[in-house]
Amino acid sequence: MQKLTIIFVLLLCSYTYGQKTAAAFKLGSFIPEAAGAGFIVGYEGGSYIDDNFNFGWSIDWFHKNYVDKTLVDSFNEIYGVSGDINELRATTNLHDFPLMISVTAKFPVAPKAKIYGTGGVGVEVLIINYRNIENPDDSELKGAYDFNWRIGLGAAYNIGARSEILLEMTYHNSQPSWTYEVDVEGVGKRTFERVYDMSGVMIRAGFRFFY
Repeated sequence: MQKLTIIFVLLLCSYTYGQKTAAAFKLGSFIPEAAGAGFIVGYEGGSYIDDNFNFGWSIDWFHKNYVDKTLVDSFNEIYGVSGDINELRATTNLHDFPLMISVTAKFPVAPKAKIYGTGGVGVEVLIINYRNIENPDDSELKGAYDFNWRIGLGAAYNIGARSEILLEMTYHNSQPSWTYEVDVEGVGKRTFERVYDMSGVMIRAGFRFFY
């Protein structure tokens, strides 16, 4: 928490003393362990201390509808049967919102081209629409949270005096989770922990403009 506080202070200072501000839109593919590959879109704001060093913040949205295979195996073991009903129980509709603060350092390699390294920390909010275990035809809504971190490499190419295109590869780490109890007939109450391992690689392209 102390490290997170320090970064927030640095971010505030960057907006106070930065020479220019920038905004970027990014989209691409994210492959978290929990859900598999899906589409991710994000917005990034920032303030530049100089032409090659930036403090910023970002928010992303990732959505995936999938069957939790690990949960299916647990249901098969507990209920003693396998089949479509347990897959229905494990069907999950996931909305992921990582909110982060970050730093980015650029390194010129050509008159209009730069490579850059970026890293960030923040919080992750999951909105989960899942099937009720006892009544799979009904849906439940739940939120899960965790701290996260991210590190990546990218390339930027100037297409104008105040704009550039981006291509980057990033590793993202987060594992939100929550627990709940289910009364299983003939077994009694069982406690489940659903861990959503949102760690994985994202590959994105984007556009940044300065103002």
